[in-house]
Amino acid sequence: MINEIKKKEAKLAVIGLGYVGLPIALAFAKKISVIGFDINQARVDMMNNKIDPSEELPASEFENSDIVFTADLETLKQAKFFIVAVPTPIDEHNKPDLKPLISASKTVGACLKKGDYVVYESTVYPGCTEEDCIPILEKISGLNFKTDFKVGYSPERINPGDKEHTITKILKVVSGCDAESLDVIAETYKIIVEPGVHKAATIKVAEAAKIIENTQRDVNIALMNELSIIFNKMGINTFDVLEAAGTKWNFLKFFPGLVGGHCIGVDPYYLTHKAESVGHHAKIINSGRFVNDSMGKYIAEQTAKKIIAKKKDPNKARALVMGATFKEDVSDIRNSKVADVIKELESYGIKVDVVDPFASSKDLKHEYGFELASEIGKNYDSVLVAVNHNDYKNLSEEYFKTILANDGILVDIKGIYRGKIKDIAYWSL
Repeated sequence: MINEIKKKEAKLAVIGLGYVGLPIALAFAKKISVIGFDINQARVDMMNNKIDPSEELPASEFENSDIVFTADLETLKQAKFFIVAVPTPIDEHNKPDLKPLISASKTVGACLKKGDYVVYESTVYPGCTEEDCIPILEKISGLNFKTDFKVGYSPERINPGDKEHTITKILKVVSGCDAESLDVIAETYKIIVEPGVHKAATIKVAEAAKIIENTQRDVNIALMNELSIIFNKMGINTFDVLEAAGTKWNFLKFFPGLVGGHCIGVDPYYLTHKAESVGHHAKIINSGRFVNDSMGKYIAEQTAKKIIAKKKDPNKARALVMGATFKEDVSDIRNSKVADVIKELESYGIKVDVVDPFASSKDLKHEYGFELASEIGKNYDSVLVAVNHNDYKNLSEEYFKTILANDGILVDIKGIYRGKIKDIAYWSL
């Protein structure tokens, strides 16, 4: 298999060409022959015109690539090595939504032939690949797992907006259903991953490793958020505290803030779901999720209280929220907790304008029901800098004076203006 792939006698396919799948497909396409499959024909058309629908990759990334973008099942059948990189979201009850993964498994199952390989990259709970996906592959293909086809799991490590830690620069965790598949899958990823691979003991171990990467971050950020609530009651700036504590060599540098996106704000729910199925209530993880999911409401409440403390009627107050994406310098709005801040501000009767240099107004309207303002106004009772985009980092106090009312409040969620604001009312986590 590996020799056929390297000689371009066998094609590798990537199913799902979003933030994860497209960079993987293009990285492989610089070295071997690739089929990029997506069920959305409009997205396929964009990629055929060297446009990344996720707005992450420039047109130059498509150059010198041996790749065919398609939504056609017959074309997909030409592949012998399949990588599944579809989203794994949660539903309105914070339960795993496996519909995209199941659909992709059915698609691959319809294309499987004897000797083929399937590797899942989608973030899932331990056991999902073997318990949920492989039975579908067997049923649809009519083939036998291990005897006719092999399966592995290699968790994605794509960080949207990060130009340094790209797919080819990060050590890749790989796993296989047996020793032979582990070697083949490892050698396949070594084609593009410069630091090499880590061979996990089993598929479940690889799944668990991925899920705890983001769970660990979530719990630690939750601690910082809870500390920020405590310190706020004491009149202490959390970022000042963290700066002082960070002088100790082994202090872990996490910071408070909004925890959204499609990884840290989602993945822990996959683990708690699996924990419940084996009879354990994950207290720390669930508590961390509660704290982080509550921060948007908390920030809005604090802002509203400060406006009311100025003896202003919230129903006549105006606020500007700067930043709507889930993290800095990306266009991704999935699971953005800024939406929680806006919703809660509006519940007080406060009129909210929103601006963002990266987000799509159309997408925000579709996803959250609000649009971007065409321009920044004047005399806001509060300005909330919710996302630390580079465009905002060097804004001066004089600038905020021009858009705030005389007794307006600057809310700096990430603390990027700490120590720079002297004359206007200022608050951060």
